[in-house]
Amino acid sequence: MSDKRLYTIDDLIDKASTYITEDKLPLIRECYKFSEEHHLGQFRESGEPYIYHPLATAVILTTVYADAETICAGLLHDVIEDTGVTKQELEDEFGTEIANLVYGVTKISKIHFSTENEALIEYYKKIIVGMSEDVRVIIIKLADRLHNMRTLWAKDEEKQKKIASETLEILAPIAHHLGIHKIKSELEDLCLRYLKPDVFYDIADKLNNTKMERDKVVNDMLQSVSKLLNDNGIKHEIKGRSKSIYSIYKKLEKGRKFSDIYDLLAIRILVDTIPECYSIIGMIHAKYKPIPKRFKDYIAMPKTNGYQSLHTTVFGIDGYLFEIQIRTHDMDEVAENGVASHWAYKEHKDLTQSATNSTEAKLQFFKSIIDLNEDRMSSEEFVNSVKDEILNNNIYVFTPKGDIFELPKGSTPIDFAYFVHSGVGNSMTGAIVNDSIVPLDYELQDNDIVKIITSKSSTGPSKEWLNIVKSTRAKNKIRAFFSKSEKDNYIERGKADLEKELRKKKIAFNDFFTDENMDILIKEAKIIDLEDLYLSIGNNKFSSTYIINLILKKDEDIEDIKFKEVPKHTDGDVIVAGIDKVKVNLANCCNPIPGDEIVGYITRGNGISVHRKCCHNLEFLDNRMVNVEWNSEKTTNKFITSIFVYCNDNDNSLLDIMKKAQTMGISFDSMRTNHKGDSVVYDLDIYVRDLEQLNNYIRDLENLSYIEKVVRIIK
Repeated sequence: MSDKRLYTIDDLIDKASTYITEDKLPLIRECYKFSEEHHLGQFRESGEPYIYHPLATAVILTTVYADAETICAGLLHDVIEDTGVTKQELEDEFGTEIANLVYGVTKISKIHFSTENEALIEYYKKIIVGMSEDVRVIIIKLADRLHNMRTLWAKDEEKQKKIASETLEILAPIAHHLGIHKIKSELEDLCLRYLKPDVFYDIADKLNNTKMERDKVVNDMLQSVSKLLNDNGIKHEIKGRSKSIYSIYKKLEKGRKFSDIYDLLAIRILVDTIPECYSIIGMIHAKYKPIPKRFKDYIAMPKTNGYQSLHTTVFGIDGYLFEIQIRTHDMDEVAENGVASHWAYKEHKDLTQSATNSTEAKLQFFKSIIDLNEDRMSSEEFVNSVKDEILNNNIYVFTPKGDIFELPKGSTPIDFAYFVHSGVGNSMTGAIVNDSIVPLDYELQDNDIVKIITSKSSTGPSKEWLNIVKSTRAKNKIRAFFSKSEKDNYIERGKADLEKELRKKKIAFNDFFTDENMDILIKEAKIIDLEDLYLSIGNNKFSSTYIINLILKKDEDIEDIKFKEVPKHTDGDVIVAGIDKVKVNLANCCNPIPGDEIVGYITRGNGISVHRKCCHNLEFLDNRMVNVEWNSEKTTNKFITSIFVYCNDNDNSLLDIMKKAQTMGISFDSMRTNHKGDSVVYDLDIYVRDLEQLNNYIRDLENLSYIEKVVRIIK
């Protein structure tokens, strides 16, 4: 499956001219010439001049009918990164549209895959969201990656596996959701070849060994079905369809035997109209016995990536099972080329409304990703939600009016309500599914018709719903409801507290909140407006006294408190030198624990923040330090800290890590797993009594043969 063919610019022009208007072909030649000149003297690891890579990328783009600007950007996609050409130069030479496309691909290419957990998560986040800015950037990236996968033989084994893994986990699913079947299928097969070569070649050999037999059976079935359609006067095109090696592997992985994969034998029928599709399905079922529950109508209910077709499985010639797909020629073009196919229309005529709607449906996938990113979730939550809810199998449910919604598998009526609108979710009191009242934790199924019961007198969602819903979107909408409610309470509390303090100091409200004073507060306290000020006081970020002193210039905050001698016997975990009652926080960045050398940092209005002396964040703080020490008489608390555990791939490693923790009285707050080739890194947040207990735990873990090292981290 390696690609060693070296295309020429004439090959590209020949392919592009089949659907792109003649007036745009010179622009493609100009872009090629520009790319060739700037890549002159550069070579790929496979040995050929570098220009053959962007040229091959552009040729791949023509197979999915990308528009002229996309092909031009494909030819230029590496010039900013590899030759020093600037975006402005491209804009001056070829216009803003092409320059933006090239720059979009460059941004993605600059994000390097990292082996560390947080960096890896950020990588996923940036690459997915970055791709969402213009769908054509993704198409170029997919074509670029496909050619790189075709020539992956030139890299060493470690890089092969790394690139193949990234492609299989991120790019191939994106190609699937854009409906670009031909690129998605080839990417998957190439990934399997490098990740599991033994499996790949075993399946390929089995297919080759049965090829003659399968070809004969398929040919006989093609003739039989074609005769049936001809006898009924239906103009058609019919062809055999091969199953990809990767799709066969996925079925074998689920426990199926090779001999039991019945849709290895398949045919596809293409006709001109939708009524003909339904007529043919009736003829097929009348002549060949269909398999129950294997009929799928994706014409009436298209997939979210725009895919339309009728699917059925029947007992065909000599009792062999055949999967038959029936669709129009236009549907076949969309099925093979996905969203990219619609740019072909723009070269000759305006987009039809149906084509526009289909494109918008495909781009809904990327809107979902952007919506998730705007929900202000953590990086890890973001990536898990993308992988679980967008890149994996989903279900499709309907409103009573027939509108379709795509939801994560396992979703409930509450999830559905929040997908419709946050207002619907917040006022929801019940649900009716398929004309029957269901509980709120009912698990929705494919093709369910869902009606949400709402009430204007509803007080909003219950916090218990967070344990019921499946989708991250619904969870974030519910959390947002309660956050707003809590925010309103904080604002009221802060306003009342400030007004009380002003009255105590006999300061008139209007005299305090002049425009000049508000400017001082906005600058000094870094607030946005009056509401933000109340919120900051209400949630204890600032005290009312501190805010008033910013205006009165009395500087009575903690920095100038006269230290007085107090006994060391206090109720806190940390003793601050010379101060008895003061708010003390353990810094989240370095998570100090008893036994660590520590130092206090005086915050503005929020007490003392305690850091480990080795914390790298201290270098960014000013000199407002104070001496602190651990309270030796208070030893009952447990403290959180973070460690990385590096180990060889071992099925029982995490179980052993948890058992040792349990034996020592250590508990877990969270754990995350990052696979690195044949190794694994566990990112653990744990609760320990003190440094001695932590060191004993680390030492016990490092005594395990498959654990390479354990590192305590500062975030």
